[in-house]
Amino acid sequence: MSEYKEYIEERNLMDLLLEQGYLLKSVQENLSGAFVEFAKEEAHKDFKKIHVKTANGRKYFSNLICQGHVFKEGAK
Repeated sequence: MSEYKEYIEERNLMDLLLEQGYLLKSVQENLSGAFVEFAKEEAHKDFKKIHVKTANGRKYFSNLICQGHVFKEGAK
């Protein structure tokens, strides 16, 4: 798969999770990409973790963080 197609899949998955009410909770980066955890504010145990491998995917979730799509512990 081309890197662009892989990025589009990563971006679409992140957008889908945001549409479903998930917010970014944590990011763990390593040499093989980044593991991004999404969680719902109203259901603390409901979370999804995805592996973002592309550089454009990492830039995309960085922009989501800057836009404020971030899970805040204890917020309602």
